[in-house]
Amino acid sequence: MDMKQIKTLMQEFDASTLSKMKIVQDGFSLELEKSLGTVAAPVMMAAPVAVATAPASMVASTTQEAPVVASGDAILSPMVGTFYSAPSPDSAPFVKVGDRVKKGQVVAILEAMKIMNELEAEFDCEILEVLKSDGQAVEYDMPLYLVKKL
Repeated sequence: MDMKQIKTLMQEFDASTLSKMKIVQDGFSLELEKSLGTVAAPVMMAAPVAVATAPASMVASTTQEAPVVASGDAILSPMVGTFYSAPSPDSAPFVKVGDRVKKGQVVAILEAMKIMNELEAEFDCEILEVLKSDGQAVEYDMPLYLVKKL
C-alpha cells in the first residue's frame, strides 16, 4: 500500500460512519479508530513504510491552557516536557514560595523523552508563585515560577 492509497483511505474513513477499521496486507498493518469526535490513527508497521502526516481532521485535538500573564519576572521552561518540583515524589520541593534562589540553583526537573533535566535559575531571585504542579505538561517558554530578581 503506497502513501497515496493510505491518505485516500484515511480521508474516506474520516468521512464515513465507521468507528474502527483494521487492514492487514503483505506484512503491513493499519488501524484507524474514531471516538467522541476525535480520531486517533495509530499506524503499526511490520515492514518499513514511510509515514504520512495525517490531515488536520485526523489528529486528536488537545485542550490548550490560557496563557499566563506574568507581572514581573518569571523562570521559563527551556523545553517541552513534564514538570516536577521535587527530585522524587516523597521529597520536598526544590523551592517554594518565599525562597531566595541563587543563580545556578536547581528549581525543578523537566522530563523530556525519558530524560530528567535539571532546571537551574539563571539569576538570583525570590520565588513569588509556583505556576505549575507536579506531572503537568509544559511547553517551550511557558512560565513555571513568578519571581522577583534580587
